[in-house]
Amino acid sequence: MKYVPCEYIAWHGLPMIRKGIAESMINNYGLNQKETAEKLGITPAAVSQYLSGKRGRMNIIDKNILKEISITAERIIQQGDEVVVTETCRLCKLFLSKNLFTLKKG
Repeated sequence: MKYVPCEYIAWHGLPMIRKGIAESMINNYGLNQKETAEKLGITPAAVSQYLSGKRGRMNIIDKNILKEISITAERIIQQGDEVVVTETCRLCKLFLSKNLFTLKKG
């Protein structure tokens, strides 16, 4: 049985996207874990799990995708929580277009 794409993304894709954004906010923009969590609307514990690899285990190596993640991180930092959803969806669509999600169960 296959996942519905949004179901798969909720379980696997969203953590990968959030991990990328959190890493960018911390490594590229100097935010700490608490500030990052506040910007993303998640808990500091979730940010810690993204950084330690307990969530969002897949590493992104595509330079264009990493650039887009950095753009998203900067937009969220500058514009606040009003852009978190639209930016997350933008990245999700980009990931789907690059076939970064394997939409099968297991």
